[in-house]
Amino acid sequence: QVQLEQSGGGSAQSGGSLRLSCKASLGYNADRHSMAWFRQVPGKAREGLAAIDSDGLTSYVNSVKGRFAISQDNAKNTVYLQMNNLTPADTAMYYCAAGGPGGPVMDWVLTRTGDDFQFWGKGTQVTVSS
Repeated sequence: QVQLEQSGGGSAQSGGSLRLSCKASLGYNADRHSMAWFRQVPGKAREGLAAIDSDGLTSYVNSVKGRFAISQDNAKNTVYLQMNNLTPADTAMYYCAAGGPGGPVMDWVLTRTGDDFQFWGKGTQVTVSS
C-alpha cells in the first residue's frame, strides 16, 4: 500500500511563506501519473490547488496561480508546494494526493474534489493570521 508522508505547514503571518512536502513510499509508480495538493476547511468541499505529472507538467487553480508553486524531486519521490504571499483565506488543512491522471486533464481534475487520485496523505494544518 502506497503511503504519502506529509511535512511542513504550520503558522504564518499574512504575506508570509510556507513550504509543504509530500514523500511517496516505495512502490509508488509515478509514470504517467500526477501528484497534487488539495485543501479543505470545515464545512466546505475539498479544493484542488496544484498538480504536477511525471513529465513535470504543472497545473494551478486561479486562486493560487502566481502565489503557490508545485515542484517535485523524482529521485526522492517527493512533491513540494511553496506557498508565498499567504492570506488568512489560505487557512485550511492541506492534503497531498498521488496516483491521479497526468497531462492537460489536470486542469479539469483540480476542479473536482479529488476522486481522481488513488492515494492521500493525512493532512497538515496551515494557519495564516492577519
